[in-house]
Amino acid sequence: MTDRVTVRRADRGDVDRIVPLFGAYREFYHQEPDPAKERTYLTERMEWGECAIFVAESDGEVVGFTLLYPLFTSVTLGPTWVLNDLYVRPEARRHGVGRLLLERAREFGKETSAHYLTLETATDNPAQRLYEAAGWKKDTAFLHYELTL
Repeated sequence: MTDRVTVRRADRGDVDRIVPLFGAYREFYHQEPDPAKERTYLTERMEWGECAIFVAESDGEVVGFTLLYPLFTSVTLGPTWVLNDLYVRPEARRHGVGRLLLERAREFGKETSAHYLTLETATDNPAQRLYEAAGWKKDTAFLHYELTL
């Protein structure tokens, strides 16, 4: 991998190149990779305009991606984005790829007049240092709850 990394918004033609990374990302969260379902999932999200995906490329290969989903906030009466997924291939880590993806997500948020970006991550995810170095702040005002259905 060279240090020349570019980040751009992905299109449907990139799905097959993203799927292996998406599967590896899901494995980190203890899910079994399923390339066929992952391909369908990503294709549908893109076709239905339900997400924004950015890819990081080096030497013509996708070495990382981030996937954002739109939300709206009643409190500030406007749009927000959830940075739901961010993954960088192990051999591409420590080359600034994650930082570039986070910066592109920030730019995209501003371009779309979002009030803020938000993300959640596992408590044992070492990427927390990256998020904090990029200016993300740990929420200490709100608790996160979920109801498994």
